[in-house]
Amino acid sequence: MEYNSTRVDLIMPEYGRAIHKMVDHLKTIENREDRNKAALALIDIMGVKNPHLRDVEDFTHKLWDHLFIMADYELDVDSPYPIPQKTVDIGPDKIEYFDDSKIKFKFYGRTVRDIIQKATLMEEGKEKEALIEIIANLMKKFYLNYNKESVEDEVINQHLQDLSNGALRIKETYNIDSTLDILSQKNKRRKRSNNNNNKNYRKKKNNQKRF
Repeated sequence: MEYNSTRVDLIMPEYGRAIHKMVDHLKTIENREDRNKAALALIDIMGVKNPHLRDVEDFTHKLWDHLFIMADYELDVDSPYPIPQKTVDIGPDKIEYFDDSKIKFKFYGRTVRDIIQKATLMEEGKEKEALIEIIANLMKKFYLNYNKESVEDEVINQHLQDLSNGALRIKETYNIDSTLDILSQKNKRRKRSNNNNNKNYRKKKNNQKRF
């Protein structure tokens, strides 16, 4: 008795094990003429086995390709179509795993790091200066999300230099938002959000009372 656990995996399971055994037998036929006749007969059987393929353009061509694939491209017969070439399946491209442990200051995140890297590649000029100023303000806001009390501009400047390998720094001409302004804006947004949530809650309660 032949158990499933001992059987070889099928190359094209949709054709079933019987067809695969016929293909294996076809490869053992020594006489070329007999082998060609057997191949044609097997193509007919494959077509009957998979009638849905008749809707596929170049139906017969597809069957011959499948025959060579099931034979692991080791079949020597006279095909009416170009014999397909065996390809190596290299699988999908490997997705790079992002390791946040490589970020020196995690509270700035990957985005700030990437922007800083782009800024270091820019030519000197007003656009670069404007971008550095934006980066510095962004870093200060992110830092205050991490440390909600305060931060000196010199700390942000030092972090900017560290992350840019000394290429970028805050200049005295930059307009850097004060800690007080940033925290005040955060508090206003928080209060606005809380008020909206309370309004929505009261509105929901009132609607429930109507029914």
